[in-house]
Amino acid sequence: MSETERLRAEIAARDAELERLRTELSETNRGVLALYAELETQADALRRASDLKSSFLSNVSHELRTPIASVINLARLLLDESVGAAKLDVEQRRQLGYIERAGETLLEMVTSLLDLARIEAGRMQVTPEEVLVADLLATLRGMFRPLVTNREVTLAFDEVPAGLAIETDEGKLAQILRNLIGNALKFTERGEIRVAAVAEGSSIRFTVRDTGIGIPAEHHERIFQEFEQVSGPLQARAKGVGLGLPLSRSFAQLLGGSLTLESAPGSGSTFTLRLPRRWPGAQPNGAEPARERAVV
Repeated sequence: MSETERLRAEIAARDAELERLRTELSETNRGVLALYAELETQADALRRASDLKSSFLSNVSHELRTPIASVINLARLLLDESVGAAKLDVEQRRQLGYIERAGETLLEMVTSLLDLARIEAGRMQVTPEEVLVADLLATLRGMFRPLVTNREVTLAFDEVPAGLAIETDEGKLAQILRNLIGNALKFTERGEIRVAAVAEGSSIRFTVRDTGIGIPAEHHERIFQEFEQVSGPLQARAKGVGLGLPLSRSFAQLLGGSLTLESAPGSGSTFTLRLPRRWPGAQPNGAEPARERAVV
């Protein structure tokens, strides 16, 4: 074979290899495009599922609130003998008390579900106003003082600098702190629960620290998921369905801040809430900033 023929054969072989690679690349591109289309379809399905879940939770919660409230009010009416209800014996009053407390627990759960659905749908109202931190903590101190029935547990509030204020939604901030303090009371058998608030530049850091049973590191994020609870020696007697912390974190994000946890078994837990001194107005789902948003 002459040199010319050999070169022609090499060129033909390279052309064939190039054509083969071009064909493989084309097939790969088609596969990538098909995969992308499938992922887009799945993403749309997930978005629709999320919207349907939020709509379902919102509608069901609305429908349940009225009958649950009716049950609670009827139980209270029967317990109030001053309004002319029949006189009840001890066992009847105890059973009605069970009904009332069960109804209150169920109403709290339904309300939390409704709030989570509103947040996911971007329809939760935020009403910022100036809040004096010392006054807020004083209100919480008075609210929880009668609830500390364990003499081995102390609930303490650190002194807050005079005039320390924050512009935020007071109701949502108070609910976050109520959830955190309530959880600390449930899972602290002895020692101290300490609530504090300090300024950090353009933010305010709220902390709820306890000497309770603590939470393993692998469960730190799990407890912020809906309906998730960590099994433990005190869990059986602690009320709740696992919505308080998820709702608290969602509220924290809605207010432009964050809610984090530091904890270890046997070393207690510290929940840290950081909020900007002035609510930025930006919503977590990317909606347009607004001072107030409509509630459905």
